[in-house]
Amino acid sequence: MTKALYAGSFDPVTNGHVDLIRRAARIFDELVVVVAINTNKQPLFSPQERVNLLTMAMQDLENVSFTTSKGLTVDTFKELNADVLVRGVRNAADLDFETQVAQMNQFLAEQVETVFLPTDPKWNFTSSSLIKEVVKMGGSIHGLVPEAVELQLKSRLKNK
Repeated sequence: MTKALYAGSFDPVTNGHVDLIRRAARIFDELVVVVAINTNKQPLFSPQERVNLLTMAMQDLENVSFTTSKGLTVDTFKELNADVLVRGVRNAADLDFETQVAQMNQFLAEQVETVFLPTDPKWNFTSSSLIKEVVKMGGSIHGLVPEAVELQLKSRLKNK
């Protein structure tokens, strides 16, 4: 049994995230999706709201579970006895950044192995930050996020 961990801020979850979760769930026996606290970002949704949105979007996957983490991903990795860390990459800049993160994670805990999954090209341009900005400016994000996420975003950002 191979247990993988996929950590991110997921604020909000996008269809790019959904695609990566579905693909990782096919590759690994068990996938734990971790809503992590990113100290460099000011989240729109609470960690529990993000877990709830992820759970709604991925409810058909039996080998996927969701949790939150406030600390280092490597600590969560060890606590959950994970075998591999999954990271998505959209482009060369993502790959450069994610390689640095993977190397730091391995420095902190040498048992951490990272697998990079390239994003499906149709989601390359999506990011949570860009999606929030489009909603704030009154644009449509239909088809870029799960329906429940779209409704929550519009409700949360309508007065901003």
